[in-house]
Amino acid sequence: MKSILTNISGVLIVETAPYRDERGHFYRAFCRHELASIVGGRRIEQINLAHTSSVGAIRGMHFQLAPHAEMKMIRCIKGKVWDVAVDLRKDSATYLQWHAVELSRENCNMVVIPEGCAHGFQVLEPESELLYLHTAGYSPESEGGVRFDDPLISISWPLPVSDISNRDLSYPFLQSDYSGLIV
Repeated sequence: MKSILTNISGVLIVETAPYRDERGHFYRAFCRHELASIVGGRRIEQINLAHTSSVGAIRGMHFQLAPHAEMKMIRCIKGKVWDVAVDLRKDSATYLQWHAVELSRENCNMVVIPEGCAHGFQVLEPESELLYLHTAGYSPESEGGVRFDDPLISISWPLPVSDISNRDLSYPFLQSDYSGLIV
């Protein structure tokens, strides 16, 4: 596993070199030893699987507030997605900036999204599935989100939006005088 820095502090791409032969491929999805410098003292508390059927569908942009803020490690295990992290840390040099990476079953990469960043994705291939490793359990009272189409963030989604939940559409737009989220 090789960690690659992005423009947002703490958002990393973990390249994984699968072993491939005539039967297919094998790779380590998580290795505490190899990821120790990233994970630190955190523990994996929850593992989730997301399946999204339609190309162009968006899920996000989600986060959890303290005391349930979480680091997420995400892999695409079927299909292909455009995975996005948005920095919502008020004191960060990259506040309200975003970074996207293509995750697929073929490239076997993982994105690491630290506490204080929102996460979302757009499906690029039908029937795509993501595997999430979370360092905190889900807490409904701590969940939050920002709009996928917020003009202050201006995410360049690769496809027209084909499907998005009412919940994700209900998140507020950030304002130019917005004092910042502390997540």
